[in-house]
Amino acid sequence: MPELPEVETTRRSVAASLEGTTISQVVVERGRMLRRQPNPADFARRLVRRKVHQVGRHGKFLLVTLDTDIIWVTHLGMSGRVSLVASDAPLAAHSNVVVTLDSGIDFRLVDPRTFGFVAAYTPEEFSESSISQLGRDALTDLPRSRRLHDLFAGRSAPIKALLLDQRIIAGLGNIYADETLHRARIGPHRPGGAITLDEAVALRRGIKETLNHALRYGGTSLDDLAYLLPDGRTGEYVNRLRAYGREGERCRRCGGTIVREVIRQRSSFWCPQCQE
Repeated sequence: MPELPEVETTRRSVAASLEGTTISQVVVERGRMLRRQPNPADFARRLVRRKVHQVGRHGKFLLVTLDTDIIWVTHLGMSGRVSLVASDAPLAAHSNVVVTLDSGIDFRLVDPRTFGFVAAYTPEEFSESSISQLGRDALTDLPRSRRLHDLFAGRSAPIKALLLDQRIIAGLGNIYADETLHRARIGPHRPGGAITLDEAVALRRGIKETLNHALRYGGTSLDDLAYLLPDGRTGEYVNRLRAYGREGERCRRCGGTIVREVIRQRSSFWCPQCQE
């Protein structure tokens, strides 16, 4: 958390305000946020006086390209969110990275637990980073059903764990993997190699429907409000979750009881009555 819908909602919310502007100042309050930067001093130096060309995303990563081919990476980690405010607005607690634009707007990364990070990579550095090893994007480049089936074939790992493996498909986390499996009527413990082609079709459909539905409501803000939209609003998909976080509640589809099970050290919420 945040996962693809939260990062994509953030991207859509900030793109118009960032693209075409020039970065005038960069302040990093916590050095830990630069732990992925080969030379931490390069981050601010590579951003200041550069024009923002395009705000993109791959999986859970915001990828901002500058006019010098530098790629500004932002990862929200477990508790990070982006705040887009006027430069003279009071600084919220845990505003660890502040990027000021010539338009008078600040892009602020608020991250209490500092599991997120920022980096400014050259194309060569980017190609050597772990981000370049991500699988195809779950929203914009989802593999066809037969290819998905092939990716899972022969694997003994639970399908839930495979959906969380960003090297296979990029963007799904704990929330949306559970939601996808519920829509597809597949139990989270099933070995990947046991998924049939018909089930791969249902899984692909479940991924698309889950992500698009979550995006319609601005993603999921849980009770801790770690994730908020850049304008401070909450993501409303939490009220429409089918499985995640609903232990002991009735399944919205069959009336069974949602259970919680730990699979590969991750909590999984599912309905044993209608997920096989």
